[in-house]
Amino acid sequence: MLQKQEIAGAGKSATDRKVLVLGGTGAMGVYLVPELAAMGYEVKVVSADDVVSNDPRVSYVKADAKNSESMRDLLKGKFDAIVDFMIYGTEEFKKKHEHLLQSTTHYIFLSSYRVYNNMVPLTEESPRLLDTSKDKEFLTTEDYSLYKAREEDILQNTTFGNWTIVRPAITYSKRRFQLTTLEAHVFVSRAMKGLPVVIPREALSVQATMSWAGDVAKMIARLLLNPAAFRECFTLATAEHRSWGEIAEYYKDIIGLKYVPADTEDYVKIMGGSQAARYQLAYDRLFPRVVDNSKILKVTGLRQEDFMPLRKGLEKELSALAKDAVWQDASGIGNEMDNYVRRHGY
Repeated sequence: MLQKQEIAGAGKSATDRKVLVLGGTGAMGVYLVPELAAMGYEVKVVSADDVVSNDPRVSYVKADAKNSESMRDLLKGKFDAIVDFMIYGTEEFKKKHEHLLQSTTHYIFLSSYRVYNNMVPLTEESPRLLDTSKDKEFLTTEDYSLYKAREEDILQNTTFGNWTIVRPAITYSKRRFQLTTLEAHVFVSRAMKGLPVVIPREALSVQATMSWAGDVAKMIARLLLNPAAFRECFTLATAEHRSWGEIAEYYKDIIGLKYVPADTEDYVKIMGGSQAARYQLAYDRLFPRVVDNSKILKVTGLRQEDFMPLRKGLEKELSALAKDAVWQDASGIGNEMDNYVRRHGY
């Protein structure tokens, strides 16, 4: 009964709809919010920072989206849709999910393509690591790929029918870039200083999928209040794929990146040797990630040719970076890279 009621509510015109975006100032949110506003939605964005809007259809509220009392007050606003970019622990999400589902017509939950096991091509029906991995130690952890899958199960087992699970592939945006498991504050900041970065040799030939955040925003916006999206999972990605070696060469051409290949164990030690660093590499970046995105294209009406080619998108975003940008401190990893480069005579 609830599912029919929620889908029926999707018939309102865009200008009459209110959308709440939790964590909407991040890599995907910075493109999604203006996309929704351009489509006529009234958008309220919850952010941990003070943000001023220059669009009359967009407002920002500084609040802790994980604070139950703050959220209770906020959700009284009767939003037609909620897009949730927040990161929750499994137990935390168990406590919050019903309140979120009860407070809106359509709830979009951000999962990740990292839930998938090793399969080519990836489709929404591909096996998940949580269900098929034989690594018993790994399965006891709260690795990102596992807790996202556990939270997917919470939604799929609820009696509510007004949710959609989205699984973005690696998404680059403005100050967010990736190279194997390296993030921009490590490798882009070093490239801009003329310093080399160390990357795992084993990954160089592995196919990867990286999508521009502007394209991911288009996909999410067209799933919003779309009857075909209810109680469904979607992989949000371009169908383009490149090896990590090709991607490293893109960065070399665009920002002068110098990269030094290393054995996997040496690389993991440089990254701190943690379980999280090891698992992200072993159970994602070293898997060939080639996406069949036909399901999201069919439901949204988008076409593959609508999406930004990877090299062009990286050029667009990297060219907009300020030369004096202030980056998160990565001196620990940087020092380890410097030591490795000196020891190996590069």
